[in-house]
Amino acid sequence: MSDFSAWASAHQSRFEETLKRLLPQPDIMPQRLHAAMRYSVLDGGKRVRPLLAFAAGELAGAPLERVEIAAAAVEIIHAYSLVHDDMPCMDDDVLRRGKPTCHVEYDEATALLVGDALQSLAFQLLSEHLLNEDAATQLQMVRLLAVASGSRGMGGGQAIDLDSVGKQLTLPELEQMHIHKTGALIRCAILLGAHCGHLTQAQFDQLDRYGKCIGLAFQVVDDILDSEADTATLGKTAGKDADNDKPTYVTLLGVSAAKKMAAELHGQAIEALTDLGAPAQRLRELADFIVMRKF
Repeated sequence: MSDFSAWASAHQSRFEETLKRLLPQPDIMPQRLHAAMRYSVLDGGKRVRPLLAFAAGELAGAPLERVEIAAAAVEIIHAYSLVHDDMPCMDDDVLRRGKPTCHVEYDEATALLVGDALQSLAFQLLSEHLLNEDAATQLQMVRLLAVASGSRGMGGGQAIDLDSVGKQLTLPELEQMHIHKTGALIRCAILLGAHCGHLTQAQFDQLDRYGKCIGLAFQVVDDILDSEADTATLGKTAGKDADNDKPTYVTLLGVSAAKKMAAELHGQAIEALTDLGAPAQRLRELADFIVMRKF
């Protein structure tokens, strides 16, 4: 695991520099908007989605310079979603990644524009850099991110989430919501990283299965941490979902059963990588990292 820690740390540090380079510089007009975009993206989070893209890219023999662009596009979409989710019209939160949310640090109008501009930037990056020699493959990458972030992915999942406040969902209904809200972008990160290189269709199918399992596990663990960890540890307001009467895996199953579910999903994710052998080791280690966070 120490080798994995060194690998992750090196990629996180390099990726931060990549984001600083790809985001609009704060001295370019409109300066306030660009400063707010950088505030919302830089110096935050564990960069799990980019790390998944890097691991999948390594498996596919992809050049790191290409995977960095794909990873940046996914992370920028993720950051935009957090900016919008935190706004008063959505989850109304004041803390994200240990610092004031964008609309608190700036204002609501700026936060709205930050999300809009970040979403556009993500697709600009995917379209203006060469990520695969085959143009059809690169166009497929654009489509993957569009679907993962739109009404059939993250955006749709958030809509279901908002509509579920105060309701008792069944386990399949809760899974369906989070397959879209959280899982879609995680799966997309893995597939985009792999598309920067070359794999067989069978290998892509195995990666997609891994992504579905680990994406769902990520949310189950998030729900557990939201119920057990404190605000300082999480970097965001602890217990927010319970306070807002939102259905979670903990409220539906209880902590013990939720932890069992996370372990089962972890096992299924690892099993999906069986035929990919040693080159998939980083993906296995990331599955461990995601599921074994803080509990």
